[in-house]
Amino acid sequence: MAPVMDKPQQLRRLIPLIALALVLPACLTSGGGDQASFQIPRDGSVVELDEGNFEASVAAVDYLFVDFHAPWCGHCKRLAPQLDEAAPVLAGLSTPIVVAKVNAEKYKKLGSKYGVDGFPTLMLFDHGVPTEYTGSRKAGLLIESLKKLVAPHVSVLESTQQSKVLFSKPVQIFHYLLDLGVDESSIAEYGARYKKKAWFSIAKDFSEDMMAVYDFDKIPALVSLNTKYNEQSVFYGPFEGTFLHDFIQQSLLPITVPINAETLKMLKDDDRKVVLTVLEDEFDETSTQLIKVLRSAANANHDLVFGYVGVKQWEEFTEPFHDSKTSQLPKMIVWDKDEEYEVVEGSGNLQEGDHGSQISRFLEGYRAGRTAKKSVGGRTLTLLGVNALYILLFLVAVLIVLMFFSGQGEEDRQPTRAHQE
Repeated sequence: MAPVMDKPQQLRRLIPLIALALVLPACLTSGGGDQASFQIPRDGSVVELDEGNFEASVAAVDYLFVDFHAPWCGHCKRLAPQLDEAAPVLAGLSTPIVVAKVNAEKYKKLGSKYGVDGFPTLMLFDHGVPTEYTGSRKAGLLIESLKKLVAPHVSVLESTQQSKVLFSKPVQIFHYLLDLGVDESSIAEYGARYKKKAWFSIAKDFSEDMMAVYDFDKIPALVSLNTKYNEQSVFYGPFEGTFLHDFIQQSLLPITVPINAETLKMLKDDDRKVVLTVLEDEFDETSTQLIKVLRSAANANHDLVFGYVGVKQWEEFTEPFHDSKTSQLPKMIVWDKDEEYEVVEGSGNLQEGDHGSQISRFLEGYRAGRTAKKSVGGRTLTLLGVNALYILLFLVAVLIVLMFFSGQGEEDRQPTRAHQE
């Protein structure tokens, strides 16, 4: 028979159960309670976020555009009024975008988590997935660029008028690929893959005037319009396999690429080598004429990227490829976009005269393998890619250190011998 407990004993037994009943509801509601209760403002203002509400804000909206800034940053201060102007327009879109900012100097953990290594750093969180934004920071262009990023992968243009409206927009970081009579399924995959780089559209209706403007004379056709570089090309097929892929990938770059910080980022996604022409000045008359000849060569050699850079425009970049004391300009090389480039024997330096023939000989020599490989430092690559000069300098440094410590040892022993004598 079980012992009978008095009331005090029964109460003591109940105390843990009462405490558990009080604590358990709090525990169940506290996990993520802040996120559930947090309401991010959607009134078109720029929302200030911190470590306490950032993740909740990312989870609360489909599209969040974030400015990671620092109070001392001059570029950040100039950006602020542009964001203030853009925020209410972006919040009022059919697909709203909330604009926010984070003091990444104060909330360093947030900056570190999202790879912020400079100010300002702009990121678009698309359903929680961050992508760095590197386009224009002017309010009008920023709005158009972000509208593209949240638009469908492929836009449908029902009339010629819609096409005119689309192409009149001042979007400078994208170019257009206009599908004219091509099966939608053929380009849907590319619309998703290259959404951040190009505006894919399907034209359901187009007039003869439109055909004249965009320089195509039959359908189906895919027209590439790079408004920033004022370039246009037409592809008539076949719309399958590597043919379509190669046309789209190659049209993402201008036909001849001016080498700068922006285009270097674009080149990372292209697996072709670069025929790089080093000029004295990109904008002098001789260089302008040469670039036109390079454009013709690029149209005939789609397996290579044709780029150019002026010493006057970016001297630091040209230094590894050009010795101002010994080599003349213009100069052509083939660069792998990394640590190695090739010079073509007897065809690297362009002389005055027929540039077209000289470029043809350069390409023939490259394809025939009459090249010498060099490192970006200007020295010939050696075994394992280690330069012999560096090895020699290292050995000399080691020898000097050994001699130094050996001399120190002699000095330490000298007083001892004198004392003994």
